[in-house]
Amino acid sequence: MLKPKVFASPINKKINNSQEVFYEHDGIRNEVRYSYNDIIKKINDIFNSSHHVYKSKVSITTKDNYFNCDIVGKTSNSLLTLEGDLIRISDILDIKKI
Repeated sequence: MLKPKVFASPINKKINNSQEVFYEHDGIRNEVRYSYNDIIKKINDIFNSSHHVYKSKVSITTKDNYFNCDIVGKTSNSLLTLEGDLIRISDILDIKKI
């Protein structure tokens, strides 16, 4: 039986598709390298988790703030918190489930 031949084109250049962002919190400078797609993936992972039933407690770092909250929903460009606040996804630098 003949096996089909597959050609994989070699990649001869450096791929850099991460966005570099710097922020400072409580006098500590941190470097975060998450692209918008990475943030979307993290958010989708939180909502698709078997532990997310109605809400998920998360830690969110935005361009201007750092806080802990319960997220209960999302739109195409925002997260909805239990307190009724909208957080724009484009402003999020990092999100972690607590």
